[in-house]
Amino acid sequence: MKETDEYKVASLEEAEAFASKRNPVIVANMIRTPDGTIIQSKHRHDYVTYIDKNGKEYMVDGGCAYLRRNVHDDAPYEELSLYAHDDHNLIREYFCWGTRGIGGRQPLTYKPLKSLACDHIEAILETQTHISNELRIIFKRELVLRKIGYEYS
Repeated sequence: MKETDEYKVASLEEAEAFASKRNPVIVANMIRTPDGTIIQSKHRHDYVTYIDKNGKEYMVDGGCAYLRRNVHDDAPYEELSLYAHDDHNLIREYFCWGTRGIGGRQPLTYKPLKSLACDHIEAILETQTHISNELRIIFKRELVLRKIGYEYS
């Protein structure tokens, strides 16, 4: 895997400090409705709605590009969105990557970071030149933590 100087960091701590100082990058766009249901928008035009047990419709939109919601003052939702600087245990659980499988011929599915194979993450880092530095750091952090045998909670 070829890296440019832009992506080189000396340590995991340096990578995390870099990520937290920049504009926050959304990695999971989600809310919990009053009845406890979690809804998540996984890509820019993924408009997700849910009718809560209270009869009100809740929506999320924007994936990792922006946060869009509807508001019910009398029955508010709980904001659960995650950013690149948040706890990696949560990120690996809720950050989802869209994949069409090896060769790109399968239907599009979204898999949480924790479910991606190391080879897949390495391929993402090598081929997906459009992703942000913050997402690169998240993928690299996941690989490093797997390599050292970190046990997730």
